[in-house]
Amino acid sequence: MAEMSLEDLNLKKPLDKMTAKELRELAIDKIPQIKGASGMEKHELIKEIKELCGILEDTENPYKEQIWSIKREIKDLKAQKAQLPSSHRKQRNKLRRQIKRLKNRTRRLAEAV
Repeated sequence: MAEMSLEDLNLKKPLDKMTAKELRELAIDKIPQIKGASGMEKHELIKEIKELCGILEDTENPYKEQIWSIKREIKDLKAQKAQLPSSHRKQRNKLRRQIKRLKNRTRRLAEAV
């Protein structure tokens, strides 16, 4: 089968900016060569799509593991925040600020390359 290009897929935005849900829908609807797309994570889907389009993988972000660990920490903090009753405003605000700082940190690390 001939190699496809990203132009053939008529994307509205770059692959890296698409959500995992959008990537799964794209893979299922337009790229039948990708098997098991519904169970893949975002980075796996992007890698598979780029391979099928013949795009060599860019240099991988050296901060990838650090970003993932921060995202896990954010998920834990969000769970803690959800557990708190609304009457604990100070604690909820403290957690909200912590989450915001960590999100900003992940964005800076992602842009650092």
